[in-house]
Amino acid sequence: MTTESARINLRTSPEAKALIERAAAMMGTTVSGFMLQNAYEAARRIVADNDTLLLSQQAFEAFVSACENPDEPNEALRALMARR
Repeated sequence: MTTESARINLRTSPEAKALIERAAAMMGTTVSGFMLQNAYEAARRIVADNDTLLLSQQAFEAFVSACENPDEPNEALRALMARR
């Protein structure tokens, strides 16, 4: 386990800073801890949403069928696979 850390700097309005400080105090944490936890959770959601593919049942069945019963390779595919 690494103990290294990386720094993130940002600027904000006085109003946003005051609100973040107030929220951090309400959560019983530091501003840095509050911001890191919330930014990290938001980043995980965004990445998960972009890494997850949702299909309808019909589309899933078509995908499985195409995987299980692929078409014969055509000339374009053969040419592509022959390239180095």
